Amino acid sequence: MLQDHITVENRHKDFIKKIIETETVYALKGDVGYATSYSSESEYEDGEPVQIICFWSDAARAKSCIENEWDKYEPSSIPLNEFVENWCLGMNSDGVLVGTNFDNNLFGYEAEPLELILDIAKELTISGKSLELRKYENMEDLEKQIREVLEH
Repeated sequence: MLQDHITVENRHKDFIKKIIETETVYALKGDVGYATSYSSESEYEDGEPVQIICFWSDAARAKSCIENEWDKYEPSSIPLNEFVENWCLGMNSDGVLVGTNFDNNLFGYEAEPLELILDIAKELTISGKSLELRKYENMEDLEKQIREVLEH
């Protein structure tokens, strides 16, 4: 089990590095929306598992999950700045988690959307890259606002 946890953690770290490198995130899109799963770790107050929207760092990984209930889905690319500003912030508002680099057994990393933004911001700083945002001055501005929200 520990090995699985380490594998999932490493895939998540790879996810962050790769999306910063390519400035693209991938989701699986179907007729009724995007590929979702349910948390094995978190639940809502009513005891139901928290919903997860799944994302991948490359189209090939996403394609490898097109089977069973996702067999009619297609990889769809999302620019990183849109992912951060629209998807992550929206998922936080909706109480949904982010799933990163899930495998075809629907096993992957579950992240709080705001925490994921902070991880992305940290990796952007390490890599010396910046991200053009539309709703915020820059990543530092967004990061500061998220930290203020998380502290309250």
